Amino acid sequence: MKKIVFTAIAMAVFLPAIAQDTYESARLLGNDLNGTARYVGMGGAMEALGADISTISTNPAGIGLFRHSTASISLGLVSQQDAVKFDGLNKTNMSFDQVGIVYSARPSQSTFINFAFNYHKSRNFDQILSAANSLKGCSQNGLTYYKAKEHFYEFDFNKDDEVMGWENGTDYRAQNFSQADYLNANVLLLDPKDNNFYYNDANSYSFDRAHRGWIADYDFNISGNHNDRFYWGLTIGVKDVNYKGYSEYAEQLLDSKGVCGSVAYGDQRKIDGTGIDIKAGIIVRPVEESPFRFGLSIATPTWYELTSSNSTYMINNTASYGSWDNGSSDESYDFHFYTPWKFGASLGHTVGSDLALGLSYEYSDYGASQNRIIDGYDYYDNADSSTDEVMKRNTERSLKGVHTLKAGLEYKPDPSLAIRFGYNYVSAAYDKAGVRDMTLDSPGVMYSSTTDYTNWKDTHRLTVGMGYRTNNFNIDLAYQYSATNGEFHPFQSYEGTQGVSDVSNKRHQLLLTLGYTF
Repeated sequence: MKKIVFTAIAMAVFLPAIAQDTYESARLLGNDLNGTARYVGMGGAMEALGADISTISTNPAGIGLFRHSTASISLGLVSQQDAVKFDGLNKTNMSFDQVGIVYSARPSQSTFINFAFNYHKSRNFDQILSAANSLKGCSQNGLTYYKAKEHFYEFDFNKDDEVMGWENGTDYRAQNFSQADYLNANVLLLDPKDNNFYYNDANSYSFDRAHRGWIADYDFNISGNHNDRFYWGLTIGVKDVNYKGYSEYAEQLLDSKGVCGSVAYGDQRKIDGTGIDIKAGIIVRPVEESPFRFGLSIATPTWYELTSSNSTYMINNTASYGSWDNGSSDESYDFHFYTPWKFGASLGHTVGSDLALGLSYEYSDYGASQNRIIDGYDYYDNADSSTDEVMKRNTERSLKGVHTLKAGLEYKPDPSLAIRFGYNYVSAAYDKAGVRDMTLDSPGVMYSSTTDYTNWKDTHRLTVGMGYRTNNFNIDLAYQYSATNGEFHPFQSYEGTQGVSDVSNKRHQLLLTLGYTF
């Protein structure tokens, strides 16, 4: 066979509008339970209790309860249970999680005005995902074959040995043919003897992916306290996205005589960029004689401007099928992604100076997320974008409203010692019938380089912690156990048994916070 390396987007006669697909963008949705050890130890249920810098991003009014200036820093270890090292990523890694400062001013006897800045890692992408299963009457490259057959597309090589699509006598790049499809078509499916396309079923597959990176939140806050009865806060947040994932996927192919060889895919995907959002909240103590209070909060969408890039290769290890031994595709493109609004309500109560109880609820409709196509640039080189309506319908089908419930308590057997417990529940973001639909006429599909997806289920988090304060210093420790199960799909169902595998993400976190009050 020949050996060829080609770039998929060079196949296009024109540069199309660019966007991302539902499942790639969904990586940016939601937050880990992370921040100070006190906040984590109480399951994050501090939106009405306040006086913890981590509430700067959930209910900004919580910063209004500070009566003294304070600074803190947090770091620790995150370990994934039942994971095996892949692509150099270990199951246990260090993490720098938070650093922040609150400056508290008292302009009058009954009023405080506070200013705060906080960095925290809202998402830690470090995760190893592995899956393997049998296949029957299907294969990843079979999806390419059936898409071509269904839509009556024909293929041919141009002078640069690049696959072009044509219909009604016009060359074009079909938006529902992904980079993965063009690799399949070029390398494996085309028979050079008769220029027809054929495919083989597979009997099994294996998959491994190492996710790396983080979303870093930089929050700037102004908040206030009026007469210890009404607290308010406003936070402007800047997010920095650094995601990198490398995956390897392999299938054992069959012909009439049995196993005829294998095909392997390697894919590296990066997503980088920034986003901005605004959060606002209030806390009210309705009865002057009671410490009971409730809080309300709202967060705008995060408006992301992102760049996604991939480097993908395919190796054909069959002896007599396909046109090439290997192929590759490298792309980079800009797109916009808008997350949904988020709403929160919370309750807080203290009993004397020994016991604090917190309960919080948040809701966000992930199905309202928007992958946006960049239509062009204005005079000042600012990108104009519009919603990818085709992908939007798939997002509404595959993602749904997410409910987050937090409960926590803190008990002080001694004024200098605190013991904490918490529980944090996040409902499933993915619909059971959700699918990464690779047949959509969308640029989000066109630039996809993989076909796999996982429908993750609900998340349960259990936390414990303790804190010790002496003079102006405090030290806090927290432990968190998080568990999420999911269903891994190597590609969307088109016929036969698709090899769905049960996967899980079980994580242990140990967190240390050092603080100083001045």
